[in-house]
Amino acid sequence: MAVSFEKDIKPLFRQIDIDHMGKHNIFLDKYTYMADPSNDHGNAQSVEETLVDQSMPPGGPYWSKEQLLLYKQWRSDGYLP
Repeated sequence: MAVSFEKDIKPLFRQIDIDHMGKHNIFLDKYTYMADPSNDHGNAQSVEETLVDQSMPPGGPYWSKEQLLLYKQWRSDGYLP
């Protein structure tokens, strides 16, 4: 089954994370930002890197292996809305 942003990915981000990162112009809850193809999906890639290296969210809780795999699946499925 294909992974979608609204159903599967957006709910993984806590409101505190969305608010915190929004101050840095990183819009975790905005599909158009997260799936922006204009920079070869660099926004989604950057977010994934911070999740994998556990620099986000600051102080945790960090994403589980399953959550990270779901995020990777969303990307490989073609950034479905």
